[in-house]
Formats: sequence, C-alpha cells, structure tokens
Amino acid sequence: MEYRTLGRSGLKVSALSFGAATFGGGNEFFRAWGNSGVDEARRLVDVCIDAGVNLFDVANGYSDGLAEEILGQALQGRRNNNLISTKVFFPMGAGPNDTGTSRYHLIAQCDASLRRLQTDYIDIYHMHAFDALTPVEETLDALSTLVHAGKVRYIACSNFSGWHLMKSLAVADRYGWPRYVAHQVYYSLVGREYEWELMPLGLDQGVGALVWSPLGWGRLTGKIRRGHPLPEVSRLHKTAGGGPPVPDEHVYRVVDALDEVAGETGKAIPQIAVNWLLQRPTVSSVILGARNEEQLRQNLGAAGWSLTRAQVAKLDAASETTLIYPYWHQRLVALKRNPPPVPVGGEKASEAVDQ
Repeated sequence: MEYRTLGRSGLKVSALSFGAATFGGGNEFFRAWGNSGVDEARRLVDVCIDAGVNLFDVANGYSDGLAEEILGQALQGRRNNNLISTKVFFPMGAGPNDTGTSRYHLIAQCDASLRRLQTDYIDIYHMHAFDALTPVEETLDALSTLVHAGKVRYIACSNFSGWHLMKSLAVADRYGWPRYVAHQVYYSLVGREYEWELMPLGLDQGVGALVWSPLGWGRLTGKIRRGHPLPEVSRLHKTAGGGPPVPDEHVYRVVDALDEVAGETGKAIPQIAVNWLLQRPTVSSVILGARNEEQLRQNLGAAGWSLTRAQVAKLDAASETTLIYPYWHQRLVALKRNPPPVPVGGEKASEAVDQ
C-alpha cells in the first residue's frame, strides 16, 4: 500500500481508505448502501488492515450514529495504529440547534462521536457541508478549541464550493487557527467537476482530496451497459441516493473506454476507474465502500500498479465533458498564454497548427 501526505500536513494516509457508510443500515436510505453488522464490519476492517489501509471514514449522520458505533467496535484493540475520519453537519435531532456547524452543535456532536467511536480523539474531523447560517469565524474558532483540547487532530471539509473553502482558509490564516488540510469530494470518471475549481485551489493551498463515490454512484462497476437493465441491487434505483444525473450515453462511452483498458491490463473495470483517480493531482486517498468481503477485496486491487499514459489519455478523452462558464473561457486564455508545443515536420505538425 502506498501512503501519501494529507494535503499540506505531516499526516500519512493510505492511498485507499475504507468508507463505513455501509455499516448499520439503520434507515431506508442507508440500507440501499449496505447493512453490515458488527461481525461483518470487523471482518471487513481486518481485510483492510491486512492490505495496509490505515484510514477509516464515517460520519455521525450515517444510520443516525449506528455506523460510528459499529466502526468503533470493529476497531477495538487496534485504534492507535489506525486513523478515524468522521463528519458533522446533518441533523442529529429534531431541535433547531441539532444541525449545522455552530459552536453549540460542533462541541456537542464531537463529544457524541467520541462516545460512539469509543475513542478519545478524532484524527480528521470534517465539516460535512458548508453552513451558510453560521459565521465561518464561529465554526473555525470552535474547531480550534477542539484541536487544542486534544479531541481533534486535523480538520477538513466536505462538499464545499471554491469560495467556501478559500474564505475558510483565509479566516484561519488571519486568526492563526488550524486550516482545513483536506476536502472530501465527489470525483469520478463520470463526475469530473472537481477539476474545474477545487483541484486548482487544492494545488495552490495544499488541500488534499479524499474522494468519495469513486465509481460514480455505482455507474462504473461494469454492470451498467447499453441494453442492460440496472442491477437488482443498486443505489441508482433510489432517486435520492443516485447522485447527480449523468446522461446514459456519457456513461456508456466511459464504460467502453474502460472495457478497452480492461482488455489491455487484465484488471476489473472498478479497479481501473479507481486507479485513474489515484493518478490525479491533489488526490490523497480514494475512499472505498463495500457491501461484502468479495467486493472489498476486488476494490483493494486498484492499488499497487499504474495505468500507462496512453491508457490515462484514453480515459481522459472518453470522460471529458463541455466546460461551463467561466472555465471554458479560462482554458482558452491558458492555451493562448501557454500554448502546447508544436511537433516538427510532416502531417502531424500541420494538424497541431490547425488545432
């Protein structure tokens, strides 16, 4: 297993990490993801640790806290050698202060997560979404308090816009508070919007990406193909759990390219899709979910090898989409400012000039 620094921090995380959203199945939404109990969870954690995985990701809102409880039990006896990432934002009660990233909610939910996880510190504490009602200063001051109390070691965010993240970093720098070192993001071959604004920001500011749903909400398992119905078990049956819409033809085009690369490498389609992500800038770790041990072992096979440049280029071309404004304009300006080198001689040179 390869270990990478988490953004501009000194923390080393495994290139592949495990997402525990499949633990518990405590409500209808999360049952569509999985419902591993303690025994199965412990076995999945064993497989991960044997493969060199050292980062386990969860959230307080997964199955209303049940996923944290199960992960805590599964990690008993080996907590100090592994990293726990959990998140806070979504409602954990019916009261008006039972959601968001206010000082009130953060401190209460951090303590609740520590109890459920059976630990006295959280390695990476994510703001699961941006809270537009709470001042950024209040959130970051509360996080600084948790860090200095020893309850949290690193802070991170998830699903932020570029300006949300940049404002947070600027406020942290202004007051000398801890900075977000990571951003948990949706990124896949059928969802490359992360590259438009957040990846350049991450490169500039030293914020590492922890990638969730690397198989595009189940679209890149190899089971979604032209003329085939959806698999019997799939999150895509649930509109609320299906993520952003992706045109069918775009998915098929990407899967066609993945099929070609699979024939060249002998690797499974999900392994290729994850390996492509591991070669992208800013990516510190790709979070893998799994319903069972067989699926987990296959997904872990995404590491320890690399696609060739030609294979990466093939996948890049198949998954490219039309940029929205202002990104298409910025690309044009960048090309004028720093044009690609023109090959010398023959037909290829004239083609490059035409382009």
